[in-house]
Amino acid sequence: MPVITLPDGSQRQFDQAVSVMDVARSIGSGLAKATLAGKIDDRLVDADTLIEQDAELKIVTAKDEEGIDVIRHSTAHLLAQAVKQLFPEAQVTIGPVVENGFYYDFSYQRPFTPEDLKAIEKKMQQLVSEDIEINRSVLSRDEAVEFFKDLGEAYKAEIIESIPSNEELSLYRQGDFTDLCRGPHVSSTGKLKAFKLMKIAGAYWRGDSSNEMLQRIYGTAWADKKQLKEYLHRLEEAEKRDHRKLGKTLDLFHSQEEAPGMVFWHDKGWTIYQQVEQYIREKLRVNGYGEVKTPQVVDRSLWEKSGHWDKFGDMIFTTHSENRDYAVKPMNCPCHIQIYNQGIKSYRDLPIRMAEFGSCHRNEPSGTLHGLMRVRNFVQDDAHIFCTEDQIQDEVSTFIDLLFEVYKDFGFEDVIIKLSTRPENRVGDDSVWDKAEQALELALDNKALDWALQPGEGAFYGPKIEFSLKDCIGRVWQCGTIQVDFSMPGRLDASYVAEDGSRQVPVMLHRAILGSLERFIGILIEHHAGTFPLWLAPVQAVIMNIVDRQAEYAEQIRRTLEKQGLRVKMDLRNEKIGFKIREHSMQRVPYLLIIGDKELEEKTVAVRTQKGEDLGSLTIDQLGERLRNEVADRK
Repeated sequence: MPVITLPDGSQRQFDQAVSVMDVARSIGSGLAKATLAGKIDDRLVDADTLIEQDAELKIVTAKDEEGIDVIRHSTAHLLAQAVKQLFPEAQVTIGPVVENGFYYDFSYQRPFTPEDLKAIEKKMQQLVSEDIEINRSVLSRDEAVEFFKDLGEAYKAEIIESIPSNEELSLYRQGDFTDLCRGPHVSSTGKLKAFKLMKIAGAYWRGDSSNEMLQRIYGTAWADKKQLKEYLHRLEEAEKRDHRKLGKTLDLFHSQEEAPGMVFWHDKGWTIYQQVEQYIREKLRVNGYGEVKTPQVVDRSLWEKSGHWDKFGDMIFTTHSENRDYAVKPMNCPCHIQIYNQGIKSYRDLPIRMAEFGSCHRNEPSGTLHGLMRVRNFVQDDAHIFCTEDQIQDEVSTFIDLLFEVYKDFGFEDVIIKLSTRPENRVGDDSVWDKAEQALELALDNKALDWALQPGEGAFYGPKIEFSLKDCIGRVWQCGTIQVDFSMPGRLDASYVAEDGSRQVPVMLHRAILGSLERFIGILIEHHAGTFPLWLAPVQAVIMNIVDRQAEYAEQIRRTLEKQGLRVKMDLRNEKIGFKIREHSMQRVPYLLIIGDKELEEKTVAVRTQKGEDLGSLTIDQLGERLRNEVADRK
């Protein structure tokens, strides 16, 4: 007589073993219809799994993250079934869930074409309409090997042969197609109603370039067609906002093969960069940070002592001189401890807040490089706070306030917070990690913030809080972080004289708000689609004349506005004014200032916005005041 405890604490007792679906039916027909799977004592299972003893149960539907994963995994199998029906000689390999969708790798004698993709998707829709039942069975490792060999599925048999012989394996069958899988899956193909195949790519078997190149078909799947439509719309918007395309169109930056993963900033792009950096610099100054600068190349021994060499050795650029090995700085923290270590520190000196716009290099794999978002050379708004254990709460709380203030100024108010705890590969004993994790959790709870737990995702030296931004089309970008480190200061001999005269090791808080400036600017470009708020715009206004006799007055306006700290350009070309307006509108210049004979005579300027709004004629003083106020507001 199992007793089932539901997430709300309520309990249901049954006279005999029941399935997850039976429990759902006992609650209501609507829930039963929506049920995709279940979680029994935190173990994800199929909806027809029997519960034979007391257990905690969560009914999984498409409203749950696990439910969407079940849909996507099941749709990957649907894809494989469709491919096998259309192309019987194709061999299936692996088909996992990925962010926003799934993929499946196939071995086939010729490349799949876009027309094949359409045919496969049509076949998938047909299989959905047939509402084919999906059933799970269990075989031994050796039985499973023979089963797939008999089907001629050599890749699948090879995967299974690498599994220990004493394991039992689950197989899922839907009609004429059977696949190896842990599951769970939906109960029938009819539950898969919203999907689309996206693209075809190449992928080496088992990720090894010495193996055969397979064909990977990517797809996306959602709970319903409305969610699918919204996702496809986000993709269209993302394509329009691609910072690499806008970077070229707006003449902001470029990359080239001679410096992979490194940025060539053009004048306009570097202007944006400087605005971001100077803004953060001023925020740090008024919040009690001192700014420092540390070397780019530092002896290998420091990185070995800090633990970074063992952890990140493959990602560190190195150089050699006079029988010494050096690392090109991959991060700033060990160097900041060297500054801290100069001179004896007292508890009265703490906290010490040390900031650096430090240029870092990391040897990221070439296949992962992506415009400004993933580079090998980047600058962080990096800072480290050396403090006592008693000061952790106040420092973390103050940092969180500063972070939200900064994000709001950049136009981000939807912030997602996650607490990442100890990873398997770490330094320091568990008692130290206990203190660090508790300190961060308490800081979040004291500010009454909503946050989620990420077990095992902390840095190797300490737990961290991660702050992610949601942009205007719903994408999430992890940017800010604060990490509690009880280990590295001691490894690098940092200490202070405590109130009782003893030598103590300070706690080190690693913190960043924007993270990589390069990446954050890439996010800004896409968030604003290149149309920056006035305070960030590289050119805030363009002055355009209609005929040559207005040129001198245009120059007068330029000088006046530039003296007020505004970034202004002139366009005195012998072109039609309509042409000039269109060109500078395409370049996302916020204000277009037009001078004709009327404006020359009245000592005014006709003002239009980049969006086409006509503000009429303003005097230079009125215009200057409007622009200065808008810059100050950071709207």
